[in-house]
Amino acid sequence: NMPILQNLMNTGITFNNVWSYAVCTPTRASILTGKYGIKTGILEVGDEISSTETSIQKYIDNNTVNAYSHAVIGKWHLSANVSSPTDMGVGYYAGLLTGGVQSYTNWNLTENEQTANSTVYTTTKFTDLAIDWVENQTKPWFLWLAYNAPHTPFHLAPTDLHSQGNLPTDVASIESNPIPYYMSALEAMDTELGRLLSSLSVEERANTIIIFIGDNGSPNEVAQSPYSRRKAKNSLYQGGINVPMVVSGFGVERIGVREAALIHTTDLFMTVATIAGVSTSNLNNSQSFYSLLSNSNASKREFVYTEISNNGLGYAIRNTDYKLIVYENGIEELYYLTGDAYETSNLIGTTLSVEATTAKVALEAEANRIRM
Repeated sequence: NMPILQNLMNTGITFNNVWSYAVCTPTRASILTGKYGIKTGILEVGDEISSTETSIQKYIDNNTVNAYSHAVIGKWHLSANVSSPTDMGVGYYAGLLTGGVQSYTNWNLTENEQTANSTVYTTTKFTDLAIDWVENQTKPWFLWLAYNAPHTPFHLAPTDLHSQGNLPTDVASIESNPIPYYMSALEAMDTELGRLLSSLSVEERANTIIIFIGDNGSPNEVAQSPYSRRKAKNSLYQGGINVPMVVSGFGVERIGVREAALIHTTDLFMTVATIAGVSTSNLNNSQSFYSLLSNSNASKREFVYTEISNNGLGYAIRNTDYKLIVYENGIEELYYLTGDAYETSNLIGTTLSVEATTAKVALEAEANRIRM
């Protein structure tokens, strides 16, 4: 039950074919830098971003006429160094430096390069910080609000924030049926997102564009059919890397539609830059999709690519119809996504059609170009 997200979908565009990484750290680095992990060295959890990389915040500062305020609030997970966000050019940072918390109500909050314990539910605290920051802005602003929910540990969110009911909170109950607890964290996030949006004046809300995106697939413990546990987070299958993205608000002229364009999380870099006034549409591995917000015939990617290094080294690449997965150990998988969206029939080992053979050659060539 996520009415705020549903309203964003109803008033904007839902993108069906957005690829991230299979885990969160490389996805966050790809958004921050507009580069694939193979270009930044950020390929798995624990890799740390170099302060020499140009962040989207720094890029906006250097390439726009109108000065923007910017902030990252919430999960960072690109370095444990308290000064890392500041070193990357982020104007204000407050949140969680690590990938997760042991308790959503007992965790370490870093703000102004100081870390202290917080007992406020993380989703609520991040929203409080976001509301306070936005209220203090006097010029155009870019806020990256990075909720850590619904990341593990599975738990029952505060009952006034969700509709899952007053479930038992003992470990055995949660482990035996984690899905409603996972849903409670999702619904709580939706509720708090609504509180943030409601804090904006009518004028502010009308002048704000919202990009809602996930950073990887759901954990295998809460994978739902037709996805299997093996094809969820931490895998190169669609259940691990095909994430939700919705864009709504100022500048979005296509209302209540679904868009099939291939998009990578790197593309947020140039899209945000375009929104801020940068005229360039392509940089590094990032291609702005801003034109798609008003024009369904705008240019689109022919291929989308991602990679993995912590669950079998390899990569995946797709075009409109076919997807190729290649692991360093030589194992390959080829799927016809148009007719097999859940990757049940690996075409490798069968007699490939001319079309499939041609697609495989093209996918391999593009992957080799990217990986050079």
